Amino acid sequence: MTSDAIIIDGYVDEPACLGVPPYISPYIRTVAGVFAERGITTDYATIDQLRRDPMRVAGLSAYKYVVMIAGVTVPGKYLAGTPATLTELQQIGFMLRGRTVSLLGGPIGFGYSPQGGAKAVIQAVSGWTAMLHGEPAAALDAYLSGGEPEGVCRYADFDRWAVLGADIIRKHPFYPFVMCELETAKGCSRAVSGGCSFCTEPFYGLPKQRDAGAVADEVRALAVAGAAHFRLGRQPDLLAFGSAGGGEFPTPDPDALRKLFAEIRSAAPSLQTLHIDNINPGTIARHEEASREALAAIVAGHTAGDIAAFGMESADPAVVAANNLKGDADAVFRAVEIVNEIGAIRRDGIPELLPGLNFISGLAGETAETFALNDAFLQRIFAAGLMVRRVNIRQLMPFEGTRAYADNTLGQHDKLFHQFKERVRETFDVPMLERVFPIGTVLRDVIIEVSGTVSFGRQMGTYPILCGIPMQIPTGTVLDAAVVSHGQRSVTALPVPIEINRMNAAALKWLPGVSKKAAVNVAAKRPYADAAAFRLVVSADAVDPLIGLMRF
Repeated sequence: MTSDAIIIDGYVDEPACLGVPPYISPYIRTVAGVFAERGITTDYATIDQLRRDPMRVAGLSAYKYVVMIAGVTVPGKYLAGTPATLTELQQIGFMLRGRTVSLLGGPIGFGYSPQGGAKAVIQAVSGWTAMLHGEPAAALDAYLSGGEPEGVCRYADFDRWAVLGADIIRKHPFYPFVMCELETAKGCSRAVSGGCSFCTEPFYGLPKQRDAGAVADEVRALAVAGAAHFRLGRQPDLLAFGSAGGGEFPTPDPDALRKLFAEIRSAAPSLQTLHIDNINPGTIARHEEASREALAAIVAGHTAGDIAAFGMESADPAVVAANNLKGDADAVFRAVEIVNEIGAIRRDGIPELLPGLNFISGLAGETAETFALNDAFLQRIFAAGLMVRRVNIRQLMPFEGTRAYADNTLGQHDKLFHQFKERVRETFDVPMLERVFPIGTVLRDVIIEVSGTVSFGRQMGTYPILCGIPMQIPTGTVLDAAVVSHGQRSVTALPVPIEINRMNAAALKWLPGVSKKAAVNVAAKRPYADAAAFRLVVSADAVDPLIGLMRF
């Protein structure tokens, strides 16, 4: 060990920030920037690395400073990492007690719940020297200056620390395949009315926006450090960027978005991914023309395969009213239509930009009818020929300080929730994936994350589709893959080019129209001289979309 400090990434997942691998949150990079500004050399480790290496945990007390960032305020399922549990935070804090300066920060300060469907509890995590309250980097800076560990977001400081701390990404175990979550704003334009009843973003107050040039400076520093993958994800509504205000649903400023994307592109001309996340459907429904122009600016500046995440939560008007949600079912449907108008065009086979829908169960006003209305809304989407990239369905995780903490229906409709979720997965997700990723769609640069008889990988991006490849492929391999089958939340794919004369029967059976029994026959008659010879053995028309991707 040669460094004076270490940052432990316990991972964060908030309504407007993701920091679970392959993502790295702005919190980590700005905390690293505070240390760098003071000449304090800094190491970095993820909670998963510590789980795998107990000796590394034992060595933490040798550092002068240990800072851990953690906290999940929206529950999710993760492939590449598991957020730190309360037990782990307590164990690490207890082990460090009295041995070093140990500081804990991030959304863990809002409370902790092990899963959706249960209230988050605020409690002191024993052992840690102090909790970094508010903005972690600013709180750390105040503490190192001899003050209380409290800090507010001041972008003059944040911008400087974001640049100084960019190099920390080199120490991420997934480097260079690291998705840098970029902050453009913090806070909620609906904070005065309390925002959505369950959301923690209003805790940050009314929006504070960064300057596009400052974001570009950060991107430039990250690019120098080797970053090629970026997401404009740390804000509640990207369409509000650069707007002059205008109440709870500001009018989008397309020129501000054009400038933001142009400056990012200029700062990192070799970037491979530039995606977004949160878009308020209420903004689109209330400002259709400005939103169309703003979405077109995003499509012109981003990389394809992008998702505009809509916090819909419910199609039930009673739930919408009781929880001050962003829009009713008609407003969200209109927003889905408009994003499809602008973003459903395909680049290299995949849609440019599609909406994603979020549903939450357990909100105030929920009844058995709520689930029927949610079902009807999704069927309306499908019947209209529209596309959505994914549907997230979760149970409420209410935090103290939100209205939903006391006013909710947790536990009252658990059976209906699980039935609804299963129904969506079986009757909506599969045909929607078939619409979004038809057989023969080529997914570029899939990174293998789990190796096995079936290897699993994803592209870099916002909610990338999970690809199951029925072959043993080493972890870290990057390949192009063609979609051959659809599951509920994933696709089965084969590496491109599809090596018909070399592929084993276990993989051949996944070709459309080729059964397990037929795959043995196909394998037995190899080698094939060309596609015409192969087509004589496989007569199913279903395989035709893949013929041009095969090599003999």
